[in-house]
Amino acid sequence: MTPRELLATHSARELFARLPANRVGEAERRYLAEILEAGFSNKGESAGMLRRLEEAFARRFGVPFAITHNSGTGTMQSCLLAAGVGPGDEVIVPASTMASTAFVVVQCGAVVVFADCDPDRFTIDPEDVRRKITEHTKAMIPVSVFGLAPDYAPLMELARQHNLTVVEDNAECFLGEYQGKLVGTIGHAASFSFQASKHMTSGGDGGMVITSDEAYARRIRKAAVVGYAAVDARPGATMVPRDVRQDWSYCRHDALGYNFRMSAPQAALALGQLERLDYLVAARMYIAGQYEQVIHDENCEWLIPPHVPADCVHAWWCYACKLDEQRLGVDWRAFRKTYIEKGGDGLYGLWTPVHLEPVFRNLSFYGSPERAPNFDPRYTGRVKAYREGDCPNVETYRKHLCLFKTGMQTLDKVNRELDALRAAIRHYA
Repeated sequence: MTPRELLATHSARELFARLPANRVGEAERRYLAEILEAGFSNKGESAGMLRRLEEAFARRFGVPFAITHNSGTGTMQSCLLAAGVGPGDEVIVPASTMASTAFVVVQCGAVVVFADCDPDRFTIDPEDVRRKITEHTKAMIPVSVFGLAPDYAPLMELARQHNLTVVEDNAECFLGEYQGKLVGTIGHAASFSFQASKHMTSGGDGGMVITSDEAYARRIRKAAVVGYAAVDARPGATMVPRDVRQDWSYCRHDALGYNFRMSAPQAALALGQLERLDYLVAARMYIAGQYEQVIHDENCEWLIPPHVPADCVHAWWCYACKLDEQRLGVDWRAFRKTYIEKGGDGLYGLWTPVHLEPVFRNLSFYGSPERAPNFDPRYTGRVKAYREGDCPNVETYRKHLCLFKTGMQTLDKVNRELDALRAAIRHYA
């Protein structure tokens, strides 16, 4: 069953009964035990765990290829390298995202171009992308921020018109949908993060790339596995066959690559989590719905629920609403303090827009600013600085967003957060 079907047919108690309170279930323990029994060697990955995870993940998303990585950052860098992104190129990313989405562009020697975001759905604005495409643009990385897909139809049309590679950053969006398609199956490749705050985890970090393009999948694998000539897109193909690598005549590296490989224990944990991913997502959907119900039941007009377009299924990495400070009469920090005093487990604000982070404002990627990719002689574009005012929508709404957690694994924790929100709203009634 899909998460929405689970939500429609299961009670909250039934949903959460499938979620271990500490996030570690019997499947993870069983798969880890297999690895410990098999032991570790350099002959290949233990107990076939990487292959099994890649096969299962690809099957769940209905694509032929999945490539394990050590993180949801390595995933995006592999995709860009495999697309040929390098010095002289531009890559468009949203200003509202985790900094890694932009860092990987710089790490490829290319120039980041920041696009503004839609003030209602908080995802990259296709019209601003259109304005910022130049002859130097090589790729874009749309982000399904907070669990909601951006408006992909115009983005993919722009990519088609300008021959751009689209890498989906779905770190916060597992099993979300856009116009009937699973998020992750729309762009040329998609990156998922298994970092500990995400819908599923591989024990703190890890990641996966999926794609339907075999040639691209092979290049992504090579970028993640030290540029080895003999690796390919097949599930689990992270090691060069022994008879090949042991021969003195074998030339190992025909491309530049990094060591972004996932370990077998990480794969075991992720495989166990993947088996209950639909329940994990359904639980977040339930929690988001309960936050919204509290706001509705309390007739709260100063917390504005997030907008979810009719053609999207939101995966709810968090529940993000706007705070109308003028109507409430206090600012964001005062409301957060009240929410915590009423028992809430913290309240996150939006991270600093990436173009305003000191490393981008100062261009201090490689020491002095003149060494930034923006000043590489191979780059003849116009992006030489990042300033306030570049992305006005994000710069405005960032000060008013309330990001409520949805990753609780027990109903007791869920109800504690709901009670805190209810009490905080009544405090200001």
